[in-house]
Amino acid sequence: MTRRWAVVPAAGQGSRFGASVPKQYAPLLGRPVLSWTLQALLAEESLAGIVVALADVDGRWASLEEARDPRIVTCAGGDRRERSVANALAALAGRAAETDWVLVHDAARPCLRHDDLQALFSELRDDDPVGGLLAAPVSDTLKRADRKSRVCETVAREALWRALTPQMFRFGLLQRALALCVERGRSITDEASAIESLGLRPKLVRGHADNVKVTNPEDAALAEAILRSRGAKH
Repeated sequence: MTRRWAVVPAAGQGSRFGASVPKQYAPLLGRPVLSWTLQALLAEESLAGIVVALADVDGRWASLEEARDPRIVTCAGGDRRERSVANALAALAGRAAETDWVLVHDAARPCLRHDDLQALFSELRDDDPVGGLLAAPVSDTLKRADRKSRVCETVAREALWRALTPQMFRFGLLQRALALCVERGRSITDEASAIESLGLRPKLVRGHADNVKVTNPEDAALAEAILRSRGAKH
């Protein structure tokens, strides 16, 4: 039986967030961002386990309630996303089968909807050869800027999507794609781009735009509003 696992890269320092703590530990409604993120994953009973990749000097993880959940294990993260995810996959070696699904979800996306997860599972059935990712169609008008921050082009938004997470791929395929990126020193911002580097085409699965990523304080305020609107309690 094909199983599903989750990986959460949480070793980043979140320098763009501009706070004294990494963004994954920034408070949202009295709880760290990472707690909300893991709570959304733990609510999915079909996940066989979750691996969280942490910074070597992480002194905050142990204080989280989720740190004591038996379904979660941790591993050392890396200096870049692809290294953290590769380390998490290595931690699953011996537990995950080559064809098992692995969902990689940003530590700083605390507003994941259960129905978006179900849509991902439904679209990427066991016979899908590649895998895919949650994404949202671009609705804003897009401008390309020159070096002086003046518009040099209006970019057609048709067929453009914003990549979200989770992104879901086969364990063995993702491991090979990331190993190639590490070997070539190629930094990635999402796992789909690693899969694309193999000449494969991940499937886009429409998700809700409120699956926001907390990158700056304004994002944190928006995430709090979204969670509060759902009746979330800390």
